[in-house]
Parts: sequence; C-alpha cells; structure tokens
Amino acid sequence: MDATAKRAPRPLGLLAELTHRCPLGCPYCSNPLALETRTDELDTATWTQVFRQAAALGVLQTHLSGGEPAARRDLVEITRAAHDAGLYTNLITSAVGITKETFARLSDAGLDHVQISIQDNEPGTADHIAGYKGAYKRKAALAAEVTRLGIPLTVNAVMHRANIDHVGEMVALALALGAKRVEIAHVQYYGWALKNRAQLMPTREQVDRAVRAVEALRLRHHGQIVIDAVVPDYYARFPKACVGGWGRRSLNVTPSGKVLPCHAAESIPELTFWNVREHALADIWDNSPAFLAFRGTDWMQEPCRSCPRATQDFGGCRCQAFALTGDARATDPVCHLSPHHALVGELAEIRADAAYVYRR
Repeated sequence: MDATAKRAPRPLGLLAELTHRCPLGCPYCSNPLALETRTDELDTATWTQVFRQAAALGVLQTHLSGGEPAARRDLVEITRAAHDAGLYTNLITSAVGITKETFARLSDAGLDHVQISIQDNEPGTADHIAGYKGAYKRKAALAAEVTRLGIPLTVNAVMHRANIDHVGEMVALALALGAKRVEIAHVQYYGWALKNRAQLMPTREQVDRAVRAVEALRLRHHGQIVIDAVVPDYYARFPKACVGGWGRRSLNVTPSGKVLPCHAAESIPELTFWNVREHALADIWDNSPAFLAFRGTDWMQEPCRSCPRATQDFGGCRCQAFALTGDARATDPVCHLSPHHALVGELAEIRADAAYVYRR
C-alpha cells in the first residue's frame, strides 16, 4: 500500500449538508437522487459534536450547505456551534428564506463568509433556471445585507449553455453586489444534472469564448475581485483531482450523518458509508471503507497507475468515471488518455432544446 493511503493528511474542510430541503428546482442540482428526509436530519446537539470533532481532526473551515440551510430553524444555533468550535464558517445559500433579521442573528453568531448562487445576470432568466419566481430579487437583497454588515461575499455562477455567454455580465453583477470573489462553476454532469445534460451542455465555441472572456476579465479586474474558473470537464484535456484527491483534503456530512469523501459519492453503489451517530469523525476519516476505497494510488488501473500525473489528479472524478463507464476504478473519461475518452466527445455533441426537468 502506498504511503498516501497509509497515513492520510488531515482534512482542511468540512461540507455540512444540514438539509436536503430546498425551495429551488435547479436542473443541475448536485444533491443525490434519493434525498434524505427532515425526520432523518441530525439535531443541533449532534452537529455541535461533529464540529468539535472536526476541529480536533484538523479541519479549519466548514461550509454550511444543503439543500437550503435556511430551511433549518436552528441555523443560527448551528452557526454559533461551528464558530465556537473554532471553525471558519461559510454559508452556502440560495438566499431564499433568509430575512434581514435572521441574517443579523447569523452575523452575531459568528458567520464569517457567505456564498450566494445566482443563476444569471438577467432576473427573468435567473428565476427560470432556478425554477422559482422572485429568486433573483431575494438573492440581490441578501447580498446587499451581507456587504452592509461587512461580511465577505462570493457569488457562485453555475454556467451552462443558457448563460455561459454571460460570463462578463456575471462578473459585473458580482462587482455591483460587492462580492470579493466570483466562482464560474460549470455544471458537473452526474446525479440530477444527467437528466438535463442535453439541455445544459454548452458548445465548444461557447466554452472557448468563455475561457477567453475569463482571461480578459481577470486582467481588467485584477485587485478588485478574484475570478475562479476552470474548463468544464467535457471539454478538458486532463481531469481535475476529485476534491483534491479522494479522502485527502475534505469530507462531507449528509443531513442524516453519513460521512462521504465527496458530495456525490453515494452515486457509487459499491461504497458503504459510516455515520457520525455510530463512529467518531476521526475513526471515519482514517478507517471508513468508503474513504479507503480510492485514497492514494493503489486502486488505480492503467493508464493512471503509471502516469506521471497519478498524484496530481488522482485519476480524476470517481463518480464521473462510474457514471460514464460503470467502473468507479476506471480512468476519468475526461482524460484524453482514457480508453473511453471518445464517449465524452460524443456526449458533448448531444444537445436538445427541450424544457428542463426541474428538481422538485
């Protein structure tokens, strides 16, 4: 067994999925196909223990996410618990359901950062993509409150065929809202997004234009805003390292307490996930079969095993490999060295103008 798998680095980040409940119906929703119910959600006291154990394990920051975390009536208490555990707290929100008064309480509880998803720069289109009338207005209102209270703001712009030509406008919107960072996040095609892949897939020409636009925007707005962006998977030459390498940098706790190496890991049916109700977080990180399954490089097949990039991209995304090949140990087909790479090109050419299948 390689040294990486024997002794994993301590995790830096914890994605705390507080609930799968969400008012939006985004056609690219990243939550699992089988949503966990409200009755199965961890209570405040258990989340408090999770945060304390995470800090002891070496975690520095927690991302309070969902679903929509504001669906939790104890969101303020959960935020305070994470803050009291010594964690940097980042709220990832649709902005729907957070009033001015609630946000003031979140700020008082120690919230450090807010990330708001905005579907487009044009309100009507944004609401259409989100499947929620009035969502854009609520997002803009919360963004104003975030910056008014002096809390750093990131705008998360999920890009696809309907809005990828609006990269410049999205950066301009983020600047107008007072954001210090904008994430140009292209749709990841697994889970619910697979139901809408043909409706969401951009063209090669759109991707090339977006890449050039981002390069120009970074130069133009250097020192004003950080612009994070990567080439969408289906048009990349090499894959990205799955969350920095499977079981190496982060972990995800689901609403019911299952601990995953990445938020989409449940799409791989062969994996078994331990739960914080039954195991300490450190035990899960070090010994859970799901974390050990693809940690390091021993699991790799060729061409990954002998590739000089093996410890750089770790074979790419395991969930994407499974979704496209049926084998979670296969090289991510995004890689041009994968024997399945031609499939990615074929799928990228399949586009449809059909209505979105919204997540309800």
